[in-house]
Amino acid sequence: MSARLNSAQPYVIGAFRMVVGLLFAVHGAASLFGVLGGAGGTGGGTIPAGTWPGWYAAVIQLVAGALVLLGLGTRGAALIASGSMAYAYFDVHQQAALWPIQNGGELSVLFCWTFFLLVFTGSGAFGLDRLVGRRTAADSEPTAERAPVAA
Repeated sequence: MSARLNSAQPYVIGAFRMVVGLLFAVHGAASLFGVLGGAGGTGGGTIPAGTWPGWYAAVIQLVAGALVLLGLGTRGAALIASGSMAYAYFDVHQQAALWPIQNGGELSVLFCWTFFLLVFTGSGAFGLDRLVGRRTAADSEPTAERAPVAA
């Protein structure tokens, strides 16, 4: 049973990464463009451009979410996304109360730890990181080293 689950791990991580990246990107798009109900607390509107920290957080959400969704620069994008959610929790939510259930910061905490996990797992299957990594490795190896060795 463990062997089967272990063999599926890259595919499950890839699917997990895509879902989380999509949700994060959509959250940013809602805040920046007013789609899907708009930014929270604006009645379907957007966050004014340049407003600290909301507008910058929305840009990070859109860009980092899209990169994670595509699996392109996953570890770096996930690190920035995780840090932005940690900032959101400690600067915005924790002022109201200590526990996330009390201060409305559950989503920030979940995104923070989810992206932190992706920093260490990488993109898994289906990510563009794998294609770029293969192409870079193939370009740097001499032709003789790429040939299979017959036993």
